[in-house]
Amino acid sequence: MLIRALVVLLIVLNLGVAAWWTLRAPPAPPAVIEQPLGVARLQLASEARSPPKAAPAAAVTTAAAPAAVPAPPTPAAVPPKEVAAEKVAVAMPAQCYSFGPFADAAAAKNAHEVLTAVATKVVPRETRAGTTRGYRVLLPAAASLAEAQATTQRIAAAGFGDYFIVREGSEANSIALGRYRNEESANRRAQSLVAAGFPARAEPLGEGRASYWLDLVPGPSFDTARAQAAVQIAPRPLDCARLQ
Repeated sequence: MLIRALVVLLIVLNLGVAAWWTLRAPPAPPAVIEQPLGVARLQLASEARSPPKAAPAAAVTTAAAPAAVPAPPTPAAVPPKEVAAEKVAVAMPAQCYSFGPFADAAAAKNAHEVLTAVATKVVPRETRAGTTRGYRVLLPAAASLAEAQATTQRIAAAGFGDYFIVREGSEANSIALGRYRNEESANRRAQSLVAAGFPARAEPLGEGRASYWLDLVPGPSFDTARAQAAVQIAPRPLDCARLQ
C-alpha cells in the first residue's frame, strides 16, 4: 500500500509541474538601458567593422638633412708635470706623531682626552723596559659576570674570536683576547677591537717598567706647539703606516 501511495504521489506532482509550465506567463522582455550622454555603446568584436585602409602616403622625394651633432668638449690640457705633482700629493701620507712616555696610565688617559679633540685617531700604546714573555690583549674588568658575558656576545657578533672571561683573581670579569709573541701583532689586534667599539689594550707579559704612549693622526686643527704645551711632552714624528 505504501509503494502504491508513493507512485500516485509522484504522478500527481509530475502532472502539477506540467500544468504550471504550460499555463505560466511568458517572461518579461529585458529592460532597455539608456546610455549616458557622451558614452559610446560597447560592441562585440564580431560587430566591429574593419576600418578603411588609409591611402598610401606619397613617396618622399627629398630626405631630411641630418641634425648636426655637437662635438664632445675637449678636456682641458693639463701639463704633465702638474698631473704628476697632483698624484704625488695624493699618495703622500700625512705626518703622524707619537707622544710619550707618560709617567703612568692616568697621565696617559688625561692626555688622550686632550689630544682626541685635535686628532682624527688616537691609539694608546704601552711598552715595558726589561724582560718580557710576549704580549696580551684584554678588555678591562666588567662590573659583573653577566656584563662580561654580554660583552663577549657582542665581540662574537662583530666577528672576533679567541676570547675568554677571567673568572678569578684580581682580574675577575675581565676578557682576555689573545697572547702574542711581539708587540706589533698585539697592537694590531687591540687596534682592530678599538675600531669596532671595544676598549681593548695591549700590554706586555713579564717583568719590567711600563711606559705609556699615544700615537695619533692629526686633525685639521692640530698644532704641534699647542699640543706639546697641553700635554707637557714633545711629539715625535711617526710613520702613519703604523696606524693604518
